[in-house]
Amino acid sequence: MRADNTAHLQQAATVRHERTRQRAIEVLDHLQNTGAAVTVAGLARSAGVARSWIYTQPDLLDRINTGPSSTRVAANPRTRTSEESWQRRVELAHQRIKELTKENQQLRTQLAIAHGQRRAGQITSSRTPSTTQTT
Repeated sequence: MRADNTAHLQQAATVRHERTRQRAIEVLDHLQNTGAAVTVAGLARSAGVARSWIYTQPDLLDRINTGPSSTRVAANPRTRTSEESWQRRVELAHQRIKELTKENQQLRTQLAIAHGQRRAGQITSSRTPSTTQTT
């Protein structure tokens, strides 16, 4: 029968968790002390941990979100421009859709008229007596 290694595995997991946590705290302290922008992604990258793990650490999240305003990331001005650009593109797309819908309706009307004229021509030609009669 195998030995029960559960206690050893739990201890190893606890040690690994504490080392990871300590590394993340040291990196967070360093980032905040240097005035660098602190984000979850930046902390995860710098500390070599998963972003999802940081989200499971409420105290680290609080420190990131309530850090000094100089270390928080300011809104990217390009994002605002991109949103305005996107909005303009959507408006232009809607305008183009309206134009194409109108043009499509006009073409359908013209096609219906052409079909009607062709049909009327076929009916008329079938009612006229043939000029070549055999006697």
